[in-house]
Amino acid sequence: MIFVPVIFIAWLSLNDSTFGRQTEFVGLRNYAQVLGDPFFWKALWNTVIVVLIVVHLEMLLGLAVALLFASGVPMRPVMLAIVLAPYAVSEITAVVIWRYLFDMDVGIATQAMSAIGLPPLEWAINPMHGLFLIALLSIWLHLPFTFIILYAARLAIPKELYEAARVDGAEPWQNFLRITLPLLVPAILIAMLFRYIFAFRLFAEVWLLTGGGPARQTEVLAVYLYLEAFRYNAFGEAAATGWLMVVASLLLALWYLRSLYKQMFASHA
Repeated sequence: MIFVPVIFIAWLSLNDSTFGRQTEFVGLRNYAQVLGDPFFWKALWNTVIVVLIVVHLEMLLGLAVALLFASGVPMRPVMLAIVLAPYAVSEITAVVIWRYLFDMDVGIATQAMSAIGLPPLEWAINPMHGLFLIALLSIWLHLPFTFIILYAARLAIPKELYEAARVDGAEPWQNFLRITLPLLVPAILIAMLFRYIFAFRLFAEVWLLTGGGPARQTEVLAVYLYLEAFRYNAFGEAAATGWLMVVASLLLALWYLRSLYKQMFASHA
C-alpha cells in the first residue's frame, strides 16, 4: 500500500511518460525540466508564503486560545464546540461559505470591511489577496488541530508549579515565560511539524477557491503537480515534482525532529 506506489513514482520520475506513447528512460531530465520551469518556482514561492503565514499565525492563535481555555472560560463545553466546529466542516463546504462571505458584490465580510473603511479582498483578480484569503481559510479549517495539541499539553502541566510560583510572588507573565512556555515547547514543535508538512501539501483550498488563477499566479506546489499530471499529461514531470516535495518535507521535518529530540530526550541521553 505504501512502498509499491513510492517505488513506482520514483521509477516514473526517471522516465518520459504520457498518454499514447511508450515510456522512455530519460534519467534526471524530468527534474531538470521542473527546476527550469518558472511556474514551478512561482508555485514554490507561493507555497512558502502561504505556509509561513498559516503555520505561525495559526500557532499564535492556537496558543492564545489554549491558554484562554486553561485559565477558565464561561460555558466551556459550548465554547469548545464552537472552537472545534471548523474541523467538522468539509473543505468543499468551507470554500463555498468563504467564497460567499468574501464575494465582491454581496459578501457579508466584504460589506463589513467596507463599513469600517478597509478595502475589499480582490481575491479573484489580485494574486496576493487570493493567497491571503487561502491562508485565512486554511487557518480557520485547521486551527482546532493546533488548539487540541496545545490545550492538552497545557492541561498536563502540574498545578503545583503555578502554586509554588504564586507563593514566590511571580507575576502572570513570569509564569508564562518561566513555566508555561518552556513546558509547552515539545507540544509546539510537534504541532508545528505536522502543520508544516500538511500546509506544504496544501491543495484543496487553493484548487477550490482560485484554481491557481489568475494566470497561474496563486498556484502552490500541489496544484502545480496536479496540472502537470492531469491537465498536461506530463506524468514524468509530475512524479519528479512529487519527489521534490518529499525531499523538501523531509528536510523540514528533520530540523524539527532534531529540535524536538533536544528538547525531550537529549538531556537524558
